[in-house]
Amino acid sequence: MTYEFVTTLVMLGRDVLVLKNPEKPDDYLVRRLAATEYEMASIVEKDESFVLEKDQCWVVAGNGKLKAKEAIDSRTFGPIHITNIVGRVLYCMRSAGDHNRVRNSFVSMHYDSPVLEVELNVDEMAKSHKA
Repeated sequence: MTYEFVTTLVMLGRDVLVLKNPEKPDDYLVRRLAATEYEMASIVEKDESFVLEKDQCWVVAGNGKLKAKEAIDSRTFGPIHITNIVGRVLYCMRSAGDHNRVRNSFVSMHYDSPVLEVELNVDEMAKSHKA
């Protein structure tokens, strides 16, 4: 998949983010933000809840069918520090015919609209897309 993201970040709950993989810092993950500092996060499998500390966030894989061990998200590696976040994902291209805006929070989508209108070039993305 090919993703477009911005580096100026206003994080809101449920936004899709690009982050450095805490287990493999040279790799990147695309995950949805579930909670930010001072919010409650939980590990359902362990029936465990806790409050995130300052500058921490909780991210989850977008595929709800994955079990915690398979997901490679905060359920396996715990909270991440905000410095691991690279940016918010704005657009996803699975193929030349399957692409669209990423459904982020209403505020984020409103904030990102002018960026997409000016900077998004779907034809150029399709040329460089790696299937």
